[in-house]
Formats: sequence, C-alpha cells, structure tokens
Amino acid sequence: MLERVLETEAMDTPTEAESYNSMDHAEVNRIFVRDFLEAGGNVAYTVDVGTGTALIPIELCRSRFAGKVVGVDVARHMLRVGRRNVETASLSERIVLLQCDARRLPFPDGSVPAVCSNSIVHHIPDPSEVLQESWRITAPGGLFFFRDLARPNDEDELAMLVQTYTGNEDAFQQKMFADSLRAALRVEEVRELAAAMNVDPQTVTMTSDRHWTWSVRKPA
Repeated sequence: MLERVLETEAMDTPTEAESYNSMDHAEVNRIFVRDFLEAGGNVAYTVDVGTGTALIPIELCRSRFAGKVVGVDVARHMLRVGRRNVETASLSERIVLLQCDARRLPFPDGSVPAVCSNSIVHHIPDPSEVLQESWRITAPGGLFFFRDLARPNDEDELAMLVQTYTGNEDAFQQKMFADSLRAALRVEEVRELAAAMNVDPQTVTMTSDRHWTWSVRKPA
C-alpha cells in the first residue's frame, strides 16, 4: 500500500500556475459543478476553498448557479492566472478572488450558505486544519462539499491513473498529477477526519476511480 508523500503545499511559481491552468480539467470540473448543484449548492453565494486559477467558480457561474462565488487561495501566481481567467470570462461581477490561508479564512462563524473545494486536501500536511476551518464558516443547514484525489493502492494503479488521465499532457504535467496522487488521502483516512469532527464518516464516499467526495449538511 502506498504511503502518503507530501508535495509542495502551494503551487506558486508562474510555470506551475500556467502549466496547471493549461491542463484539461473541463470534464472533471463539469462533473464537480453538477454534483455540487445536485447536492443543494445553488445558493446566494459560495466560498470555493483552494480555488487555484478559478476554474471551478467560472464553471459554476456558467451553469444554472445564480449566485456569487468567493474563491480563496494562498498561491499568488495561481490567483494571478485566475483573475485573468475571470476577466476573460466576463465574470468579474460574480466572482471575487482572495489571497488567504485556508486554515484562517476571513469569514465569520456559520456565515456561508455553501462551502466547496476541489482538490485542496492533498496539498495540506494536516488536512484537518482546513476541513475544520471550512466547517466553521459553513452556515447551520448549509452545504459542505469537498472533493479530492484518493491515493492509489500501489505503484501499478498510480501509473495506470497517470496514463489514463494525463497521457496526452507533457512530462511536467504528468509528474504534477503523480505527485498529487501520492500526496492524496485514502477515503478511509478522510472518514477518520470526519469522525474526529463529529460528522458521520459515511458522508465521505468514493465517487470515481480517483476521487472521494465529502458531501454533508451542517446541522441546523
């Protein structure tokens, strides 16, 4: 069984930001937005934790989502590319991007109707800090929706996933994906974190061959 190998917490060089942004995330992002909305994410506004280059907020605002999005990320260069993407999409009135640490979010307790995140957890050495902080800002009755990669069982499975999903990308992009898979949590590990937060661990499920999803309503 593969042990977790941490990667750099923030992809914060111009090369990393541009390379990440140029990868084909379209289908994964479309599915994320579909599932988020089906879970009840069509609210007045949502916070996207670890927004990166703002691809999720843009996809969200192009869907039937009618609200506004605040995207937060610690990586300056990712946000620079994100702001460019938002402007190009003519969505500056609906999407606001903030640079901040996901362990110290600038929102009051219980103030956000829906908190979402796609692929921040594997970047964080102690993911419980980010999960607890995101839970803190989620409103009573609000939606908490996190998705990330799941660590493969072994090297053969990892190599298969890299070939399947980044086989057409360049070597640097393939390495980024492989490193992310190594840094990811297994679904059982995420369930342990949920239980430690007094949340039903069965709300964490495998939702693809490489993703887990934690979708739950915060008790009112």
